[in-house]
Amino acid sequence: MIKVLIADDEPLITAGIRAVLESAGDLDVVAVAADGREAVDAARRHRVDVALLDLAMPVMGGLAAAAALSGPRVVVLTAFGDEANVRLALRQGVDGFVLKNCAPDELIRAVRAVHAGEAYLSPAVARHVLGMVAVDGRDEDAARRLAALTPRESDIVALVAEGLSNAEVGRRVHMSEATIKTYVSRILAKLGGRPRVGGAFWGGAATRT
Repeated sequence: MIKVLIADDEPLITAGIRAVLESAGDLDVVAVAADGREAVDAARRHRVDVALLDLAMPVMGGLAAAAALSGPRVVVLTAFGDEANVRLALRQGVDGFVLKNCAPDELIRAVRAVHAGEAYLSPAVARHVLGMVAVDGRDEDAARRLAALTPRESDIVALVAEGLSNAEVGRRVHMSEATIKTYVSRILAKLGGRPRVGGAFWGGAATRT
């Protein structure tokens, strides 16, 4: 069983997330917390495998809590998909980033992925990241990494940067949505060179405000 911690200051949200995760069969919610400080204490006490942290919490926010955790994998769960929050989460080096309006199966998939040592970006967040990567291609190191992409991968980066969904990109290049998802994951791995989500940013792209 994968031991999970949920940290969110809204009890109804916490209850819903718990129900979704425990319906999977292999995920066990062993602790819940209403703020980041409680989350850090609970994660250490229960030796959780994955910590699911809301960004906006009292006392200590999700990113501060993530920085204080050394054992569990961290998935940021938030209602905010804007560029500023994406940048902060990536800079912190979290393992996953999922929006609160995601489908239940995506949340389960994210927890399983990060527990397996993979990074997980919600498709909506992945579009933000690749869009920022395309813009930051003027940076020397970013340009070098972008040059390592295949022509097809470069085409997909450009289309995602336009804000197209995976399905829309697939129609443009005559591929299935599932194939495009695979391409996006491979592109992020190439650009980052590290398994954590933070690897999708580098150098000037990670420090630029």
